[in-house]
Amino acid sequence: MDARKLLAFALEKYAEQVEAVPIEELVIDSARQNSKRPAFVKLAVPDELVKALRGRHPGGRRVFLVAVPEDVEQRADSRIVLPGELDR
Repeated sequence: MDARKLLAFALEKYAEQVEAVPIEELVIDSARQNSKRPAFVKLAVPDELVKALRGRHPGGRRVFLVAVPEDVEQRADSRIVLPGELDR
C-alpha cells in the first residue's frame, strides 16, 4: 500500500493509535554529508520500535518519517478556513 494512503487512512480512522513525536526530540547525533560519507541522523527510540523495523513481526507497526511544512503547521491552529481546505 502507498505510504501516504496508509498514513492518511490511519490518521482518519485510527488517530488515537497513531503516535507522533517531533524528530528533534529523538536526535542524539547527526552529521551533514561530506565527501567520505552520506548525511545521517541517529535517533534514540524505544527497543520495541527497533525490533519492529526489521521484517514483519506480529503486533509490529510501520514507521514513517513525515515532514510537515511550517505553513501547514501554522494553518492547523487557524480558525479561518481557506478555499482549498473545504474538501479536506
